[in-house]
Amino acid sequence: MTSTTALPASAVVPSAGTLPANLASQLKRAERRKRLFSISLTLPLLVFLVVIFIVPIGALLIRAVENPEVANTLGRTGAALAQWDRKSVPPDTAYASLAQDLAGIQEQSDAGALARRLNSEISGARSLVMKTYRAMPLASGLTAPQVHQSLVEIDPRWDDITYWQAIAKNSARWTPDYLLAAVDLQRNAQGSIERVPPDAAAFGRILLRTFEISAVVTLFCLLLGYPLAYWLSTLSARKANMLMILVLVPFWTSILVRVAAWIVLLQSNGLVNRALMGIGVIDEPLPLLFNRLGVIIAMVHILLPFMILPLYSVMKTVPQTYLRAAVSLGSAPLAAFFKVYVPQTYPGVGAGGLLVFILSIGYYVTPALLGGADDQMLSYYVAQYTNVTVNWGMACALGAVLLFTTLALYGVYRKVVKSELSLG
Repeated sequence: MTSTTALPASAVVPSAGTLPANLASQLKRAERRKRLFSISLTLPLLVFLVVIFIVPIGALLIRAVENPEVANTLGRTGAALAQWDRKSVPPDTAYASLAQDLAGIQEQSDAGALARRLNSEISGARSLVMKTYRAMPLASGLTAPQVHQSLVEIDPRWDDITYWQAIAKNSARWTPDYLLAAVDLQRNAQGSIERVPPDAAAFGRILLRTFEISAVVTLFCLLLGYPLAYWLSTLSARKANMLMILVLVPFWTSILVRVAAWIVLLQSNGLVNRALMGIGVIDEPLPLLFNRLGVIIAMVHILLPFMILPLYSVMKTVPQTYLRAAVSLGSAPLAAFFKVYVPQTYPGVGAGGLLVFILSIGYYVTPALLGGADDQMLSYYVAQYTNVTVNWGMACALGAVLLFTTLALYGVYRKVVKSELSLG
């Protein structure tokens, strides 16, 4: 017979609502300390992400819409042109303000930046601005009409309203012009948005070419990586680890070294052409270098591990008994593979495909060294505007377009994944 012993009232555990005030405050302090400790552990990572990732992207987006060259040097001129109709010759006060602004530029580098910015809008503006800048200052005590006449004597192009339209258009510190140009749009002299002429439209085709090359590279990486990842997943851990070292070899080799190796292999007198000619497959060397084919071959070689690793990690979690069970129930081995096994590897396919595609659209070195003029991707032109033409606004605008399209594609991928999970 089991006896029960009643607990004393002092031994009963109090509920949360009946805790003493000092004990409740101690629990709150303990929870606060625990929360602060957790934040302190993640704080270095947050600071690193902000400094290395968030701040540069923010600076890129700001520079894509910033237009400081004209605003910093021709402030008076911009104010004088604020009420100008942009259809007739500007008022004489605008000429007087222009002379004052040019005379007030202290550094020649600032005048050069102004000249380059206006020259990107209208050809010939660089020589016009620099010629007038070197002729400053004008004689003191001149009236506005006399200043007008003096500027026209320096260069008659100052009576051409197209140069004044370029100044008025860029007098604001913030402008959408770079972003519009990155998608083949522009503002006309009156400020309306319109498409650029067909012979000047280029970035739409370049962006489409970037996506096309990236999609082809992703497809070939999937076709080559899926069987290899499946084979590795069927091996023992020891054999799989040894073979995975060979898969990871491209990670340990410089991109320039790999590209140089492909140049040696794919050139007209390279190993590939010599081998094909030696076995009688071809009679003359194939054009494998400085074209789209060479770019795709090298990019697939470099990016293949990024497809294999996600696939392998997912395939290791899929039991092989599923395939044997499907075959034992009467399914053909090939049908069982595609209907039972492949759908379970879709997360790896999606992750690997997204990773390879995103890395591909940002490639620069490989297409620049192995491709021709029609094989360059958007990153090439970002580097061109940064290092050659020194147009940081346009370079940042192209980078922003690349960023937004990448985020849009990632959003589509997430939506597709969510819909598949909900259906599953």
